[in-house]
Amino acid sequence: MTLTGNLRINGDRLWDSLMEMAKIGPGLRGGNNRQTLTDEDGEGRRLFQGWCEKAGLSMGVDTMGNMFFMRPGTDPDALPVYVGSHLDTQPTGGKFDGVLGVLGGLELVRTLNDLNIRTKHPIVVVNWTNEEGTRFAPAMLASGVFAGVLDQDWAYQREDAKGKKFGDELERIGWKGDEKVGGRKMHALFELHIEQGPILEAEGKDIGVVTHGQGLWWLQITLTGKESHTGSTPMPMRKNAGLGMARITELVHEVAMAHQPSAVGAIGHVDVYPNSRNVIPGKVVFTVDIRSPNIATLNAMKAEIEAKAAGIAKELGLGIEIEEEGHFDPVAFDAGCVTAVRNAVERLGYSHRNIVSGAGHDACWINRVAPTAMVMCPCVDGLSHNEDEDIKKEWATAGADVLLHAVLETAEVVS
Repeated sequence: MTLTGNLRINGDRLWDSLMEMAKIGPGLRGGNNRQTLTDEDGEGRRLFQGWCEKAGLSMGVDTMGNMFFMRPGTDPDALPVYVGSHLDTQPTGGKFDGVLGVLGGLELVRTLNDLNIRTKHPIVVVNWTNEEGTRFAPAMLASGVFAGVLDQDWAYQREDAKGKKFGDELERIGWKGDEKVGGRKMHALFELHIEQGPILEAEGKDIGVVTHGQGLWWLQITLTGKESHTGSTPMPMRKNAGLGMARITELVHEVAMAHQPSAVGAIGHVDVYPNSRNVIPGKVVFTVDIRSPNIATLNAMKAEIEAKAAGIAKELGLGIEIEEEGHFDPVAFDAGCVTAVRNAVERLGYSHRNIVSGAGHDACWINRVAPTAMVMCPCVDGLSHNEDEDIKKEWATAGADVLLHAVLETAEVVS
């Protein structure tokens, strides 16, 4: 069978699946709160399982809760082509981040079933556990264990804000499988995702052909001062941990701006103690997120922030502790897989451009153990990790069309 531009997925069916999944773990204003290993995550997994089994796929679940659904190939010795992303969301997440890649993979299989298309290589649709890393840091936790970058026992001991452990919660919701994590071998992996940035929409491009991914450092900083009354403590006698955080926030911004155009940085998660309106903060714990596609730039930013943050703490009389909470080096995706994506875009006639992923994705870890590439579609105003995150149905359809063609070229159509 020759691949032609007439071969397309069912965009209406894909969209309906996205909207149905979005009913699980609804947010407060139209998005989703389906954080990893919550009851809502378990419910979303069961819905996805039912859809996959109805499509004739067989399920495997590993000890990190990663879900794998296989469509057999004609060659029993051929390694599978994997496709997927994640179903978990931010606490105030959108309906498409991650979910589009998982359900786009399912729609790909449904389309092959509709058209009775067979491939030499099996095709496996995957849902990776805890990509977001909000409840249990770091991000891409389960794909990191799969790729041998992170230790499973260490991952099981990760705690959320309430002291609940990853391993215990995985078992509680019933998705701790018995398959050894990382034991699967892959012919290739493709991940479809919304851009999470404004470039594609601003330039009127249908598709981003992802060539590289930014590296990142997450640094958790704890500043310790002295709780005291805001009204009766003289200004020169304060040890204000909140002031230290404010100055480090400005520092992170200045460092990122000094390394333009290929660097970003901000303060994300913050816990202030005792968090009372008339008490000077005695302790603040917060996360620094810095990213760059250049490893030298990334590490230079980290070193500068660590040194100057220590200086700020000393000047204000604060204790400081800096922990490395998450890290991965910049990624160059597999040239052959990237070519398959570019071939698909050109065959289908969609407008496109090369793009570097500003966010981390499971594909960034899997790229260490298998040939990997990503497909991106625009999102409205580049907004993501926000309940207002939105995409157009035609964007989702175009991304899934490209995914279909790239996977079929790699999995080798036989009929």
